[in-house]
Amino acid sequence: MSKEARPSWDSPMQFVLACVSYAVGLGNVWRFPYLCQMHGGGGFLIPYLLMLVLEGIPLFCMELAIGQRMRLGSIGAWTAISPYLGGLGIASVVTSVYLCLYYNIINAWSFWYLFHSFQPVLPWSECPVNSNRSGYVQECEVASPTQYFFYRETLNVSSSIDENGGVHMGLALCLLLAWVIVFLFIVRGVKSTGMVVYFTATFPYLVLIIYLIRGFTLHGAWNGVKYMFTPKLEQLANPQTWINAATQIFFSLGLGFGSLIAFASYNHQNNDFEKQAVAVSLINSSTSVFACMVTFAIYGFKATLNYESCLERMRVLLLNTFGLSESDVSIDNVTVWISHLNHTNPEMFATIASKIEVCSLEAELDTAVEGTGLAFIVYSEAIKNMPVSQLWSVLYFIMLLLLGMGSMLGNITAIITPLGDLKILSRTFSNETLNGLVCLVCLLLGLGFTTRSGSYWFTMFNDYGATLSLLFIVLFEVVSVCYIYGLKRFEKDIEDMLGHRPNWYWRVMWAAVSPALLICLFIVYIINYIQGGTPTYQAWDKDLGRSVVKEYPAYGQAFIALLLISSLSCVPLVALYEFCKRKHRGQPIRQRQTVCTVSSGL
Repeated sequence: MSKEARPSWDSPMQFVLACVSYAVGLGNVWRFPYLCQMHGGGGFLIPYLLMLVLEGIPLFCMELAIGQRMRLGSIGAWTAISPYLGGLGIASVVTSVYLCLYYNIINAWSFWYLFHSFQPVLPWSECPVNSNRSGYVQECEVASPTQYFFYRETLNVSSSIDENGGVHMGLALCLLLAWVIVFLFIVRGVKSTGMVVYFTATFPYLVLIIYLIRGFTLHGAWNGVKYMFTPKLEQLANPQTWINAATQIFFSLGLGFGSLIAFASYNHQNNDFEKQAVAVSLINSSTSVFACMVTFAIYGFKATLNYESCLERMRVLLLNTFGLSESDVSIDNVTVWISHLNHTNPEMFATIASKIEVCSLEAELDTAVEGTGLAFIVYSEAIKNMPVSQLWSVLYFIMLLLLGMGSMLGNITAIITPLGDLKILSRTFSNETLNGLVCLVCLLLGLGFTTRSGSYWFTMFNDYGATLSLLFIVLFEVVSVCYIYGLKRFEKDIEDMLGHRPNWYWRVMWAAVSPALLICLFIVYIINYIQGGTPTYQAWDKDLGRSVVKEYPAYGQAFIALLLISSLSCVPLVALYEFCKRKHRGQPIRQRQTVCTVSSGL
């Protein structure tokens, strides 16, 4: 494809906003705060920022350079570098398809919550009445209103992955709406996407600022913020802290999906991607810290409410048991009274000993929640206790939608760009038709996540659909660029685009440090997977009102293996196919020299 035929971003700002909209996603809101909570609060920032410098920025810049130089999607770009590497692009597309299938269901859940926010009373703020109107629904009473609304009203979840059930029509319509919006965002390719990112990349920050101001005014919010910025440096001695920091940087920037290569392929050849890579990476990490402050303010509010509710229950228990004066016992001195009564009246105290709870603010703050549990249960629990809760609910779920839709733009672009570069498809379908077909196929396949067991399949895709394959893809990318294509040739390509060669920092990171880190992550993931035994998932038990651990059935484990193999196998299979094709034609089996041909073709 010639330079003139390929569309371009209207300005470098559009490209930067597209990258920010893609990289800044739901993981910044629900994964990073969880890791901070698990690994020492502010102390986690030390390995996180170090991994950003050693791994995140160099690999981000490398993918942008590849896309901008080749001006092709992932499949075309890697095939242009070497026909034996075409499988890397296909593996990226397969992984992006898996991501699109389950990622947009999160947007469907957000739509569901958003639509239910326009009610006089938020439906997850209280339990519904049972069928004979004699009390509340038992499942809600043993769990909580927020958990009941998520697991029963939103998911209508089954007790295991074996119980399928029918499609949740309300959720299916929300999924349809999500895919229609994605299609409208990409219908005209980079031209329509370039306009959308001005909104999807900026509005979430407005909501976060509003939530930060509101969060800091909530009762107990500073307990959470103080907890976040109080470092537990002993966690730095924990190897898992460093592994999680590297993994979070890796996935937060969206490396390996082919989205960055696709976005950069619409740049002009002299665009300064080097500075843009640093800027987008820093914006992404800063957003994680910013969103973490908002989340911990909410954590502090919720933890303080739970802590004070526990103290109030103990106060009422003492008043009713020992006949004390209400003016004597308060939530500030109830723990002192418990200790005093235990020593002065042990016989009567023994009668309520089983009802005594240990109330601890620190324990409440230590309760770590991530993923959908944080986004749709913990936040909803906090929102329902805020004044004008409907307003805060609408703002929050609009923010989640924009974060999710912004990431979906990158995810779907990683699919449609390389497919559109294929001559057989570009000659058969117009861009609009091809984009519509991709969205339609993803919608139909994604309907499986709206069934009663759909959330368990969602968990399976989330845990196994991308993690290992992305580590493999990016490791193979950096090794291919440095040791197959050649680091010197890559430096010359960068000089042609920027007017100067990359400095020592980029060369050292690409040639040694980043590959070494990726190899360590890859090995650790394999070891953890093997030592973990039979894969398990969290199944909702309506009788207990909580999730219980269950093992995946045999067909579930087989499907996990299929998810892993389907993307990983693309690289060796394509290389083997190219080898056999060349051997059959009698062509020399060697790498194609592509610097000049690619340059002249552009």
